[in-house]
Amino acid sequence: MGSSRRKLTPEFEHDLIRDPRLGYEPPDASEFVRCVEHGSPTPLERWHCHDEYELQLIVGARGRAFVGDYVGHFEPGHLVLTGPRLPHNWISTDLPPNGLSVRSLVIQFREEPLRDGMRAIKELGETRPLLERARQGIEFFGLSESVRDRFYRIKQSHGLERFAEFAALLCLLKRSEDYRLLSSEQTVGLAPEDARAAINKIVEYVNESYAEPMSVAEVAARVNMSESSFSRYFSKATDSTFTAFVNRVRVHKACQLLMHSDQQISSICYAVGFNNVANFNRRFREVKGVTPREFRRLSMDRLGGDIKPGRQGQ
Repeated sequence: MGSSRRKLTPEFEHDLIRDPRLGYEPPDASEFVRCVEHGSPTPLERWHCHDEYELQLIVGARGRAFVGDYVGHFEPGHLVLTGPRLPHNWISTDLPPNGLSVRSLVIQFREEPLRDGMRAIKELGETRPLLERARQGIEFFGLSESVRDRFYRIKQSHGLERFAEFAALLCLLKRSEDYRLLSSEQTVGLAPEDARAAINKIVEYVNESYAEPMSVAEVAARVNMSESSFSRYFSKATDSTFTAFVNRVRVHKACQLLMHSDQQISSICYAVGFNNVANFNRRFREVKGVTPREFRRLSMDRLGGDIKPGRQGQ
């Protein structure tokens, strides 16, 4: 591949680089909710992550979106909420010669104050499912105009009024039923809270031991269930067969290696638990829609590649 591991790893964004000259609000603005309005090209645009949640609305340009191990396309109206430390980047492919004065409207907010607030204010707890989904990245549909209006209302307000506007934005996102999750889960497919502990025990086992051979008979024995009972209950609790679940976990682990290492694809195949490359390619395509080789090629674009500096996205 020729790229160093350091280059492949997302850059961590911190307050020291959040200069108002780059589109950030000045330091005396709200510390909890931060608005960023930026054009393209800009030094802000690169493959990166940070501790805050981030809602990004694209208002100009088309291109390719990268969220975790998701690779897709964007155009004006593209709206995505990313969770803490979920890497992301948006690569513009149709910028005019002089660039764009405004390409993205971004709202960042910190997790800790919101979690603290949930313990004191029951109503804030209604946002918990939304925040958990955001750890995979959520693309919303049909909300771009409402969010654009809300962005400027938040940006132009201060204090309690700003928080009220922000809370209204969270309500808008929470109510939306027209969305999709983008990146694979870090711990894939955990059973619902009311599922038996045995299922969660198996989910954890698969996420820790995905590289090892495993069968339905083996895992059923681990929780003292028959194969048929285990298969039936696992499918009900996780909305997936056990075999499909294991394949998704292995593909997710493979995506991380394809994006963040220089390992050969054949080596990655065996490292994540597949026993031959043909089966690996087939299962990978079933989950991601492309082959491992195509995924690696597409995902490398998140770094900018041959695109001139500044063409990558927030």
